[in-house]
Amino acid sequence: MGPPPGVAARDSADRDDPKGLLVRVGVAFQLIVVMLLWAVCFPLITVGIAYAPHLTFAAMRGTTAGVALLLVAVALGRPPPRSIRTWGMLALVGFGATSLGFFGMFHAAEFVSPGIATVIANTQPLLAAVPAQVFLGERLDRRGKAALTLGFAGVLLLTVPQMLEPGGQTYRIGVAYIVLAALGITFSNLLIKRLASEVDSVMAMGIQVLIGSLPLWLAAIFLERPQTTVWSLEFTTALLALSLLGTSLAYWLWCAVLARVELNRANAFTFLVPLFGLAIGVLWFGEQLDGPQLLGIGLTIGGVALASGRNS
Repeated sequence: MGPPPGVAARDSADRDDPKGLLVRVGVAFQLIVVMLLWAVCFPLITVGIAYAPHLTFAAMRGTTAGVALLLVAVALGRPPPRSIRTWGMLALVGFGATSLGFFGMFHAAEFVSPGIATVIANTQPLLAAVPAQVFLGERLDRRGKAALTLGFAGVLLLTVPQMLEPGGQTYRIGVAYIVLAALGITFSNLLIKRLASEVDSVMAMGIQVLIGSLPLWLAAIFLERPQTTVWSLEFTTALLALSLLGTSLAYWLWCAVLARVELNRANAFTFLVPLFGLAIGVLWFGEQLDGPQLLGIGLTIGGVALASGRNS
């Protein structure tokens, strides 16, 4: 048996257009880098919260990342938003992705191990499926429904046993924070899809992160003591890596990729994030995973992969 017609056609096209093959390899490499950068976020948060209050650390991440993105946008000559409506939409994006997203992530890191947190937090393709059908008119086909069933079965298998164990209250709190973060990011992604044609992506990401940082700063000032932050080498490294690499560089590369390939094809790589996150959790933090957890992780990642790639 020979290769399928589609594969044969792509092989022939790659031989006839080696430059096109290099472009595809380059895009795939960029996407893998983005997923790795996103995967290190929870481990870096876990390191940093030992030296700074949660909300203070979250606000610092947002401000540093937002300023860096805006500097890049200005250096590249990207235009700022023009309409009040666009600014209002970006404010809502910032509240969901940065205010709620960072609030949930930074608090969850205290209660849930980084690897497991990364798996649960990166179920946005599943969470977005139903709202996308309602608000964006995206049809949830048979494969999408299978992805939802598979993914959420994995999340339940991963979380419910630990929630029911003695002392599982803290774990339940951590999962609730992760779900809050995932819902905030899902809400923002729906708005970003509506804004995609109205504003430059790098400029938009910088603005939304800065706007979303304002509620975090207000909460930190009233509920915490930002001045108690310990500016150690470990904390400074975690803050800069989280802000400049896990946020600014990841957004920049992501936007560059989306300028060259379809969103659905790029989203097909998102299942790599929990895989990378788990590897970091096991190797860096010594996480131990039992049989039910491994099965739950496998189901969850399978559901995310199926949901992410169903239109690719």
